[in-house]
Amino acid sequence: MSKNKTNAAPATTARGQRAPKGVLRRLLRTLFEFYPVLLPITLVCILINAVVSAAPAVFMQNIIALVDETYKSGDWASVSGRILTFIAILIVMYLISLVAGAFYTQMMAVITQGSLKKLREKMFSHMQDLSIKYFDTNGHGDIMSYYTNDVDTLRQLISQSLPQMLIAGITLLSVFCIMMYYSMILGLIVVVGVICMVLAARAITNRSSKYFLRQQVTLAKAEAFMEEMMTGQKVIKVFCHEEGAKADFDKVNGEIFYNSRNGNRFANILMPLLGNIGNIMYVVVALVGGALLLTDVTNISISGMAFSISIVVPFLNMTKQFAGAIGQVSNQINMVIMGLAGAHRIFALLDEQPEPDEGYVTLVNAKENADGSVSECEERTNVWAWKHQHHDGTLTYSRLEGDVRFYDVNFGYTPEKTVLHNISLYAKPGQKVAFVGSTGAGKTTITNLINRFYDINDGKIRYDGININKIRKSDLRRSLGIILQDTNLFTGTVMENIRYGKLDASDEECIAAAELAGADDFIRRLPEGYNTMLHGNGANLSQGQRQLLAIARAAVADPPVMIMDEATSSIDTRTEAIVQRGMDALMAGRTVFIIAHRLSTVRNANAIMVLDHGRIIERGTHEDLLKLKGTYYQLYTGALELD
Repeated sequence: MSKNKTNAAPATTARGQRAPKGVLRRLLRTLFEFYPVLLPITLVCILINAVVSAAPAVFMQNIIALVDETYKSGDWASVSGRILTFIAILIVMYLISLVAGAFYTQMMAVITQGSLKKLREKMFSHMQDLSIKYFDTNGHGDIMSYYTNDVDTLRQLISQSLPQMLIAGITLLSVFCIMMYYSMILGLIVVVGVICMVLAARAITNRSSKYFLRQQVTLAKAEAFMEEMMTGQKVIKVFCHEEGAKADFDKVNGEIFYNSRNGNRFANILMPLLGNIGNIMYVVVALVGGALLLTDVTNISISGMAFSISIVVPFLNMTKQFAGAIGQVSNQINMVIMGLAGAHRIFALLDEQPEPDEGYVTLVNAKENADGSVSECEERTNVWAWKHQHHDGTLTYSRLEGDVRFYDVNFGYTPEKTVLHNISLYAKPGQKVAFVGSTGAGKTTITNLINRFYDINDGKIRYDGININKIRKSDLRRSLGIILQDTNLFTGTVMENIRYGKLDASDEECIAAAELAGADDFIRRLPEGYNTMLHGNGANLSQGQRQLLAIARAAVADPPVMIMDEATSSIDTRTEAIVQRGMDALMAGRTVFIIAHRLSTVRNANAIMVLDHGRIIERGTHEDLLKLKGTYYQLYTGALELD
C-alpha cells in the first residue's frame, strides 16, 4: 500500500462527535452502586489531597509577611517561634496529604479494576439474554471490542482522567478563592489568562476529539478484520490471497494511523500552547504586581490587606499552580471524550432489550401414574411433562409427546420482506419430517421458528397442542436437540465437549453417546482419548470428526425432539454409513426434523417437504414424490441441482 493511501482520509466516520448527555452521570451512578462505601471515602481523600495542595500559598504569605515585618523591626526572636509553628503545621498537612494520596491511589486501582470486572460480567450476563437476531445483525469483531477497546478507554477514564480532573477542579477553586481573598486585581489578570487558555483548549480538543473517536471505531473495525482473517486463514492460503489480505489490512491499519496521527498531532500542540500562555500570564502578573507595589495603589481584596511583597510572591506561585491545573484538565479532555464514548457503547449494549419471554408453561421431570396421567417428580425418569400454571393458581400436567404443527405461518426477518409464506405442516410423535430445497428456500428458517430463535409474524405453531409462545423459551429449547452444519466446539477436553449437552451426565453416559454417534472409535485413537484437549474450535480434528462430536453431544442430551440441519453434510460416504446406524438409533421414538442436501439421508422420512422461495410446493413420502415426477424427482435423478 502506498504512503499516499495510508495517509488518505478514511471513509470511516465517528458515531457522533461526543457521547450523549447523561453518560457521565450514569457512569458515576454505576460506580457508586458498585462501591457505595469505598468510593465516597476515596473521594474524601482526593478532596483532602487537592485542598492541601493549595495551602502552601497561605503559609507562604504569612511567613513572608512575618519576615518582612521582622526585617523592618529587627526583632527576630519574637517571630521565630511563629514561623516554626507555620512550618510544623505545613509539614503535618503534607503528611496528611501523603497518606490521603497513597490511600486514594491504591483504592482507585481497586475501584477501577473491580468496576471493569463487574461491567464485563454484566455485559456477558446480559448478552446471554439477547436474541439470536442481535448476533446476526452485529459484527462479532465489533461485539468483541466492547470487552477490549471500550473497556480499556473506561479504565483510563476511571483510574486517571476523572481523579486528575477532580483534583485539578478542586485545586482551581481553592486557588481562585485564595487569589480573590488577597487581590482581585491580580486575580482578574489570571481570569483573563484562563479564558485564553480555555478558548485555545476548546479549539484544539474539538479537532482532536473527532479523530480520537474515529480511532475507536477503526480499532473495532480492525479487530473484526483480524478475527475474519484468523478464521479464514486456510482459505487465504488455498487461494494464495496473502498479498490481497496484506493490502486489505494496510487499508484498515492506515485508517487507524490517520486518525491516531491527527488526534495526537492536535493533542500534542495543546500542552506547549497552554504552557506558554501560562508563562505569559506569570510574566504579566509579575509586572503588574511589581508596578502596583511601586505605585502604592490601593489593593482591592476580600482580606483588606494592602499590596506587599507577601502577596505578590505567593500570587506568582498560585499563578503557576493555576495554569498547571488548567493544563492538567485540558490534557485529560480527549481521554474523557474517548472514555465516555466507550461508556456510551457499553451502556448501549446493556440497554439492548433482552429476548422477550412471556411463556409460563415449563418442562419438568415426570412419572407415570397408574391411571395413565403424569405428575412431577425430582428424579430424572426420561419422562417429560409440560407444567401449566393457570391464572387461578391450579397446576395441570401433560406429557411431552413431540407433536409439532404449523398453521398458516408467515415470517420475515424484516417486516418488509416475508421469507416464509403460509407454511402448514405437522410432525406426529416419532415421525421424521425432512425439508429439501435450494439454498435460501427457507429450510433452516423453519427450524429457527420451532426453537423460537425468531418469532413468527402470523399464524400459529403448536407443540403438543400448546402455542409455543406460552412455553418458556429455556424449557422449549431444552426439549429440542439441534445438530447444526457448522459445529462449534469449546476449549476443553473431548469429554467436556460431549457433556455440554447434559452438564450432569456421567462419563459412562458420555461414552455411550459417543458410541451411539459412531465417534468412540476415533476418540480412543486420540493421544489422550476422551481427555484430549481441544483448542480453536477443535482445529486438531477433521470436519467430520467435529460433526461426530456434535452428534454425540446431542445424543447425551437425549431430547424428545431432534433438529438436524445438514447433520451429516461434512461426513464422507463411508463414515456416513457408520454414523447412520447411530443416527437411526438416536432418532428412534423421537420427532425429527431433517434438513439435507444429500437426498439419500431423507429417503426413509415419513414426510418430505420440498420448499421453494419460502413455500411448500410438494409434500409426501419418497415414493410418492418420485411418482409425481416434479421438483423432488428432478432433484433425486439429478435433472435439477440443489444450489
